[in-house]
Amino acid sequence: MFKCLKIIISSFLIAVLLLFTIASIRTLSLDVNVGLQLARWEKTNNISLVIDHHQREELLANFKEAIRIPTVSFSEKESNTTALREFDRLLRKAFPTVFSSSLVRHELVANYSHLFSVQGSQPDLVPYLLLAHIDVVPASESDGWEAPPFSAKEIDGFIYGRGTIDDKSPLMGILQALEYLLIKGYAPRRGFYIGLGHDEEVSGYKGAMNIVRVLKQRSVQLSFVLDEGLAVLDGVISGLEGPAALIGISEKGSATVKLSVSMLPGHSSMPPSESKLHFLQIEMMNFQFFGLYPSLWLLLLCLQFGLPMKFIMSNLWLFAPLLGRVLERKPDTNAFVRTTTAVTMFNAGVKVNIIPALAEAYVNLRIHSAQSLQEVLDLIQSTVGDQRVKIELVNGFDPLPVSSADEKSFGFQIIKKTVLDIFPTVTVAPGICIGNTDSRHFKDLTNDIYRFAPVWFKPGDAQRFHGINERISKKNYEELIEFYFSLIQNCDIQKLPEPHSSVHEL
Repeated sequence: MFKCLKIIISSFLIAVLLLFTIASIRTLSLDVNVGLQLARWEKTNNISLVIDHHQREELLANFKEAIRIPTVSFSEKESNTTALREFDRLLRKAFPTVFSSSLVRHELVANYSHLFSVQGSQPDLVPYLLLAHIDVVPASESDGWEAPPFSAKEIDGFIYGRGTIDDKSPLMGILQALEYLLIKGYAPRRGFYIGLGHDEEVSGYKGAMNIVRVLKQRSVQLSFVLDEGLAVLDGVISGLEGPAALIGISEKGSATVKLSVSMLPGHSSMPPSESKLHFLQIEMMNFQFFGLYPSLWLLLLCLQFGLPMKFIMSNLWLFAPLLGRVLERKPDTNAFVRTTTAVTMFNAGVKVNIIPALAEAYVNLRIHSAQSLQEVLDLIQSTVGDQRVKIELVNGFDPLPVSSADEKSFGFQIIKKTVLDIFPTVTVAPGICIGNTDSRHFKDLTNDIYRFAPVWFKPGDAQRFHGINERISKKNYEELIEFYFSLIQNCDIQKLPEPHSSVHEL
């Protein structure tokens, strides 16, 4: 008996030692930022961007004017069309070379959206699309803004206003970059498109979808699409050494589900043993435990952590279940690793002394890329598990396909190279976009959709997105212009270089 126990313990210790040795080797060998960074890129004569004092004043004035125009989308049927027309006039005034160049074809789509087609000198190179949107969500100074939300007021080097992040800084940055390139005589080898939707905040059914329709009529296929989405996170991810630029390679699906239960009403002085309110509350509490815990292998392997986190991140094959449980504890990281649920509306009762005849709750779900809408609905049905609760899908759609992010992925690697050209100390990694963008409408035109803009987010900045005190620094806005100025030129290479080495088995 003692000998048997001794053998078991020895075997266990040997197994633990072996696992530790393997994990240590993987930790020490992990270097995901090699590869194409050390490869021989095709030689290009990129134009340098130097912004003088006059240009700086002009570009900031144009950007501020864009923020002051309240291009608010209130609903799918209601938007500020007067503001959208005013924004059209601003674009034509701010970027005269873009609108007059023989290389650029401009057209209005669905009255208020814009499509720019930029001709390339080598038509055999597959074009790409830069996407942004004009509209913004509503904002009121009474919510607690430090500056009126449509004032574009400067405070300590930041420009405040609705749309400074979402999404007028990328929009104006793209066009400003193209304006400067055309002024300098730039003629692209690879043609590309710029799409500006006018109703992204209310699903893009008129703007983006009609831009897609136009491109489909012309049989356009795209190398990749780049839209808003993720950003440069600095001090946001615990344990990460330095800032990280996360490029969204997918975005979550969405669903709104209505749960309701009906029972006979009555007087509150004679309540039944099980009221419908209590019953629905129990079902919703059970429902909150529904979730998915897949590890974001590629994202976490690409991020640079110090010890002991690097040891864990390099060995997700061993620590993934534990890490998933840790990440779910914070709302910001929980959203990256699972399907989330949020009860957003609850309706019941008409009078304080009447037991309601009907109780209903609306649950909003953001569906992780590892699940489908149907799988989520099936799981809701099994979780609720009671015929008295009626389950209705109000609306919903599947997560977007996962775009490529390996060393042979043209779009991802061009975006990564451009980020590192401008921010050489930043770690670049793929991620999942937890919100939804206009880019989801373009999945029939390309296999690769990326969601990123080089907007810097420090702790607390994520709450400004659709919240109060949305802002961007003047320096960061210039960096956006520089990013798109370089990106357009970097896309002119014909193909990616051969990877330097296969440095780690992902």
